[in-house]
Amino acid sequence: MEILFVCLGNICRSPAAEAIMRKKLEERYWPNSPVKVDSAGIGSWHEGQLPDARMRRHGAARGYRIDSLARQIRREDFGRFDAIFGMDGDNMKALMRLARTPEERGKLMCAADFMTRHPGYTTVPDPYYGGDDDFELALDLIEDACDGIIDRLFCTAEQ
Repeated sequence: MEILFVCLGNICRSPAAEAIMRKKLEERYWPNSPVKVDSAGIGSWHEGQLPDARMRRHGAARGYRIDSLARQIRREDFGRFDAIFGMDGDNMKALMRLARTPEERGKLMCAADFMTRHPGYTTVPDPYYGGDDDFELALDLIEDACDGIIDRLFCTAEQ
């Protein structure tokens, strides 16, 4: 299985989700996770850049290596990935516009829909224009979403 996390520019939330999911899957299935994980952005503004230094710093403090290079989502991603997770409502709307078929639209899910420990949140807010607390909140929410994705998608597939 291959999954893709998508945010606006692919420098904060989606590369963090990629790193967090990889680590959680490695901890569960190490060393042979059956799931491949990637991330992308709606826009191309940051293509080829490392994630935001603040996200890398906050992630590293939690043991995550957030270091994938930013890229924009591509048409072929809809054929390659089994599931595509948007980080907020605007990302989901953009992904729905990009999806051309019912099958492609069926692969789209909002990451926040899988959170169980943060019932007041229906999105993973973009921390880019915020401070340390915003990056910490984004990581809390992404960890929650990744746990939920593993529990609901992968654990049920194992049974």
